Amino acid sequence: MIDIKSPVLLVNKKIASQNIDRMLEKANRSDVIFRPHFKTHQSAEIGELFRRKGVDKITVSSVTMAQFFAGKGWNDITIAFPLNILELETINTLASQIKLNVLVESAFVAEKLARIANTELGIFIKIDTGYHRTGLLPSQTIEIESIINVLEHSSLLHFKGFLTHAGHTYHARSKQEIIQIKASALADLQQLKERYKSRFPDLILSYGDTPSCSQTDDCNGFDEIRPGNFVYFDVMQYHLGSCSLADIAVAVACPVVAMHPEREEAVIYGGAVHLSKEFIAADNGFRLYGYIVKINTDEKWGTPLTGAYVSSLSQEHGIVKLPKTELKSLEPGDLLGVLPVHSCLANNLLKGTQFYI
Repeated sequence: MIDIKSPVLLVNKKIASQNIDRMLEKANRSDVIFRPHFKTHQSAEIGELFRRKGVDKITVSSVTMAQFFAGKGWNDITIAFPLNILELETINTLASQIKLNVLVESAFVAEKLARIANTELGIFIKIDTGYHRTGLLPSQTIEIESIINVLEHSSLLHFKGFLTHAGHTYHARSKQEIIQIKASALADLQQLKERYKSRFPDLILSYGDTPSCSQTDDCNGFDEIRPGNFVYFDVMQYHLGSCSLADIAVAVACPVVAMHPEREEAVIYGGAVHLSKEFIAADNGFRLYGYIVKINTDEKWGTPLTGAYVSSLSQEHGIVKLPKTELKSLEPGDLLGVLPVHSCLANNLLKGTQFYI
């Protein structure tokens, strides 16, 4: 048994492996490249689960993350974040060691990269298909053409295709809306592919998003998919309909430090610096920062306790609402598990503490 004294992230490898199998099978059935996003787990050990299943292409969200996984033997990596020209020296070094793809969304950055690049790089143009975070709109053909012209005149920069992230599915209110978002993104990307396929017959349409990749039957029409959160899932994905509670592969084990039965509350050592401040807005107006589970002697956990949830967070404190029947069997020094609202953020905050069970 693990000697837990402070918040730690418990990772159930069996559940994670099953989640990988389902998404990999869907990618194979859809005949698309499977390039999973590793920002959710950021783990060499979980990375090996993918590798043993034949995955050899990955996505990351930073140059630092790319360096980490390159050091673990991954040699085909896409950095799915707008290229930061202040990191070009590091990117050059990394690209001389592995097959590296980066994102651009302006001719300015493409020209800067063309002047400084000293080794071959794959270039995706980031397209905004509705999330409105980064990327060019599909209608911004003049800017897209300007970027492509820069790439065509470079012997080192190779145009790979168009890439999008449909992050607005996280705000969808129904499965049908998620399906519509995916269909709209596909239509936008296919229109661009039709425009440029005669010049670039091998260009790739790369799509990333866990809710739509999980909730639809296939990923036909895209050339590559990059979901990430599916490996662990979380309470947010459960509420979106992407997974069952049994598919959530992580729980944050937190010590109970105080009891307030008069308020039907317990206080845990587990706050915003461990769980983030992501929440689910419940219908009756309260905020839910995580479901509560009991941690067994083998560090496994069961289904969430009925009526129990994290109701508020400060930096180190978590306030847990619990039914009176559960409070009676709890005392300071016991452990409670929190199924996080957003596993990517919880994992990032606790990535030095993971225990794999």
